Amino acid sequence: MKYYVFLTLTVLFWSGNFVFGRLISPEVEPVELAFFRWFFVALILLPYFIYRFKYIMQVFKKEYFIIITFSILGISCFNTLLYIGLQTTTATNALLINSSIPIMIIVLSAIILNKKITKIQSVGIVLSTLGVIFLILKGDIDNFITLEFTSGDLWILVACVTWALYTVLLKYKPKELNAFDFLSITVFIGIVVLAFVYFSLGYSFELDFIHKDEVLYSLIYIVVFPSLLSFYFWNMSIVEIGANKAGQFTHLMPIFGAILAYIFLGETLEFYHLVGILFIGIGIYLSIFLKKA
Repeated sequence: MKYYVFLTLTVLFWSGNFVFGRLISPEVEPVELAFFRWFFVALILLPYFIYRFKYIMQVFKKEYFIIITFSILGISCFNTLLYIGLQTTTATNALLINSSIPIMIIVLSAIILNKKITKIQSVGIVLSTLGVIFLILKGDIDNFITLEFTSGDLWILVACVTWALYTVLLKYKPKELNAFDFLSITVFIGIVVLAFVYFSLGYSFELDFIHKDEVLYSLIYIVVFPSLLSFYFWNMSIVEIGANKAGQFTHLMPIFGAILAYIFLGETLEFYHLVGILFIGIGIYLSIFLKKA
């Protein structure tokens, strides 16, 4: 049960990443935010990484290819692509595309892991997906007509595929590494790749964008919660309960996003939020808990 709690906290923190990322988007470039996000995570993990360095490197020498793959997919690519996409698309479009991640996980699991899905789980997935779409369309199907798609949507889509692939491949995470070992090595490799991209694009190592308290506090939140804690919880939970079940929890993001936007951005909660929450809740129950019961 604790892993379901971890997954719920994970998507709660990631929802905050959308809210606070949007809040400071006028102040910081996407590549800057991605780079400094993981740079400060690396600093936090540095004492632990030094302490475990010899053992981690022994495992890395044997499993370097898959570990580097995890680093590029999960650390270097996903959030960088997401932030780039959010420059030219709306948060609504991003959430709509993000809701496809559980489906992508199921498809990739079937292809890579030969995983099968039951009929009741399929019904649950459909219901929770409909709940997400209902939330995004604000309960009015006519709003779908007004949605405009841009090049940013393609970036978001690629980011989602990247994350789905990362999640499915966690099945092959080296068992010799505990969750914190794995997080540490992937962050340090990922930040090296990000640094290469960052400095190649002409950026310098300056924190000039932190000139407001809201930027500083948002960056602290992004470093600690959706980065350090969420990745630790996600990596650990995927191994225990599987990618298909864990993927359904990403459907909670529009719910948490709406609540956080209400608290921090002054946006209102409407009746359609409650309807969407009901669909998502039933869908997650059917796809995860009913079979177990």
